[in-house]
Amino acid sequence: MKKFTSRLIIVIAVLVATLYLSGTEYVLKAVQTIYLQGRTTASIDDYTFFDNKVVTIGNSKAWPLHKNYNKVSATDRLSKLHKTQGTVAFLIIKNDSILFEKYYDGYNENSKSNSFSMAKSYVSGLLGKAIMEGHIKSLDQPVGDFFPQYNSGLSSEVTVGDLASMASGSSWKESYYSPFTITARAYFGKELEKTILGLTTVSSPGESFKYASGDTQLLAMVIEKATGKKMYDYLSESFWIPLESENEALWQIDSEENDMVKAYCCIATNAKDFARFGRLYKDNGKWNGKQLLDSTFVTKSIQPRFKESPQYGYGWWLRKTENKSFFMMEGHLGQFVAVEPRDNVMVVRLGQEKKSYGNDPYNGDISTYIEEAYKMLLSEQQLQP
Repeated sequence: MKKFTSRLIIVIAVLVATLYLSGTEYVLKAVQTIYLQGRTTASIDDYTFFDNKVVTIGNSKAWPLHKNYNKVSATDRLSKLHKTQGTVAFLIIKNDSILFEKYYDGYNENSKSNSFSMAKSYVSGLLGKAIMEGHIKSLDQPVGDFFPQYNSGLSSEVTVGDLASMASGSSWKESYYSPFTITARAYFGKELEKTILGLTTVSSPGESFKYASGDTQLLAMVIEKATGKKMYDYLSESFWIPLESENEALWQIDSEENDMVKAYCCIATNAKDFARFGRLYKDNGKWNGKQLLDSTFVTKSIQPRFKESPQYGYGWWLRKTENKSFFMMEGHLGQFVAVEPRDNVMVVRLGQEKKSYGNDPYNGDISTYIEEAYKMLLSEQQLQP
């Protein structure tokens, strides 16, 4: 037994040394936060394992409750989906009032949950704010104006608008389930800026959509250079405080030493505060009579940039059915805020799991959540006044 233990210690020491020598020591963080927790990918709670910065609040204001608040029950199909997919929060907001809200698995209205890629919509919004305030000239401003690495070859053609619309042509490859990818390095590593600036431009920018979290990360780095402000502070002053959020948020950073937010993901807050950003875009950038974002920028953001990729605009997912048109914030494991502006309806879901449907560009179950929410809306209309 002693020999076995000694050999095991030696093997572990050799593995750790190999990871450090190969520059993949971040895998140790992945082991700690994922595999030792019995998971195969990041979770909505793992922000507790990382360094975070606070997105502060100001004067808070609660969402109003609809006159028929929680008078309609979830459909059987929706209830089963919540159970099998680990939903922790579900909201239906109609006419800017909460019609239905429920929390599961020990979560409540103030529980924090990782946004994952819903954060990309916030970063795009902060780009719009930086343009509105004159820090950035326009969507067409070259990234090379901020980072000299982007002043030659194909990279010189990359614009901030290309980053917001996922059209930079970068070498980033999106992958969530292997510890040896650039996605994992960005998530678990401590030198995020160095990782991003190591990317190259491999195809012509501004010509087509390719989902790449690295684009959003580089965009955040541009915004910080342009404004001279940290992203978490800029988010607080631009949106979190003006939107009267009720809870402080946490935005993960790569490390205390480097203080770079994981801009492509990882804002931890609750469902009702996430919903505020959807309402801001629904109302064309205006909140309680004040124009927080230029309406032209908002309109452009929630329209497809490329005809061949109707599912994406500038930081927002887009989904059309026969008679509905949604724009959506979406994140890993099925986080979403879906907005139908013509109906003045929003549906919000946070949770632990999602199904995968092949090449479906949307989170697997999002169609079902929305369909069942609309059945509940129909039932609400049939209630006695």
